[in-house]
Formats: sequence, C-alpha cells, structure tokens
Amino acid sequence: MDQKIINLYDEYIHSATISRADFLKRLTLITGSIALTQSVLSQIENNYTKPGLTAAEDLFTEYINYPGVPNEMKAYIARPKEEKKYAAVIVIHENRGLNAHIEDVARRAATSGYLAIAPNALSALGKTFANEDEARAGFSELKPEDNLKNFISAFDYLKTRKDYNGNAGCVGFCWGGGMANNLAVNIPDLKAAVAFYGRQPDATDIPKIKAAIQLHYGALDERINAGIPAYEEALKKNNIHYEQYIYDGANHAFHNDTAPTRYNEAAAKLAWQRTMDFFAKYLK
Repeated sequence: MDQKIINLYDEYIHSATISRADFLKRLTLITGSIALTQSVLSQIENNYTKPGLTAAEDLFTEYINYPGVPNEMKAYIARPKEEKKYAAVIVIHENRGLNAHIEDVARRAATSGYLAIAPNALSALGKTFANEDEARAGFSELKPEDNLKNFISAFDYLKTRKDYNGNAGCVGFCWGGGMANNLAVNIPDLKAAVAFYGRQPDATDIPKIKAAIQLHYGALDERINAGIPAYEEALKKNNIHYEQYIYDGANHAFHNDTAPTRYNEAAAKLAWQRTMDFFAKYLK
C-alpha cells in the first residue's frame, strides 16, 4: 500500500483534531475515487473481530475494578490456571482503550507464565464509547496527572492479590508505549519496561529510571522515531540498561495483528520473543 496512505492514517488515528470526514476527504484525494477509498479502508482499518492468537480456555481470566480518578478503573486479568504467585506484567493499550486485541496480548503474556493485567484508561471517565472515533476523542478528556495515577494504582492493586510475587514489569503499544516509558520514570521499583513505538519521556526525567528498558520501533515510523536520538543519548549518559531494536520495513503498529496493512508478522513475532526473553531475565 502507498506509504502516503499509511502515514495519513497514522496521522488521523493519533490526532484528536482530524475528523473522520476530513480524513476521508484527504484519503480520497490520494486514491482518486470514493470507490478506491472504501477499498483502502477495508485494508487499513483495524479489524477487532479477527480471532485472537491465544485462547482463554487454558488460562484463568477475569475482569476486575480498582480505585481510580475520577472514577473506578476496569482491567482484564489473565494468568496460568495454577494457583501460585507470579511475576506481573501490566499490558497497556493503544489510544483506543482496552479491546479484544490487547486482551489477546495479555493472554500471550499469561501463557508465558505471568500474571497479566490490562487496564482500560478510558474506564476512569465513567462512560463507554460506541466506536473508535469516540474512544479516540475520549483520550482528550483524560487529565495526564489522573491518568498517570490510575496506571500507578494498578501496581498498588497487584499488591492486594495473593497470586502476585512482587516483581512487576510493563509493556505498552503506541500510546501505551509512551505510558510504559512514563511508568519507568515514575515507579522506582519497576523491574522492566518494554515500549513498542511509544513516545519518549523528557530527557530531564531519564535519571529517575531504575528499570531495565527495551524499545521496539518500526523503521518507517518517522513521527515516533524522531525522538530516538535524545532518548538513547540520555539512557547512555545515565548508565541505564536498555535494548533498542528498529525493524526494517515496519510501520507504526507493526505488532498489531488486527491492523492488516501495518502488521508485520516477522517483526511482530521477533519483537514479542525479545520481550518475553527480556521479562524472563528481569522478572523471573
């Protein structure tokens, strides 16, 4: 698919100021016709009805609530069925809230022996959203300070569970990748943080990081990749252990298998294996 179309879609889904009508108008200028635009949409938009890669039958799963601001937070839990203590992994969604894909990612972490918890940032607003556009707009209603508190509170919630062993890491994607970096800055006892194509923290905050950091980027993701040099320089300057991988030919969201044109199977599988190896080193 034309990279201009992928870049336009990336701009649209990450901006609360571009309406769907504006996006479709600009897309039609590229494709040349409404018919071709409709065809492109069927290829580029996420398909959350796609079956997940990991079944829940062999796992323990549940939905839980924990204190948040201004309202309660909701989250999805997945872990092995055996009742014992596990290291925990916070799985952080993209800028659409918790969905079937992120729940599937949580189950993938659970099959590797972790207590996975996937909070829904939007649940703190105390309302539901009918579609992706509404959910995207909902993120503009989240106060950054409240949102950070709500994800930090997920770690407080973990401490109340009998199946948690005290070691925790996080992995986030897109918006969630930025949050994973932010949690590394704000939680001193975090063991490991993995960010997939996430916004980098301010260089002045990097000295606060105590966790090991792993970073995954798509080589074609110019918007996010612009922040790589400053982040890497600060990590090196502060002697923070980090791993960084840039995947040739991969776009933003290359790990999301519900995104037909941006999903890169080879890069996604390699990045996930590296993530699990990283957690095995620092959490188990």
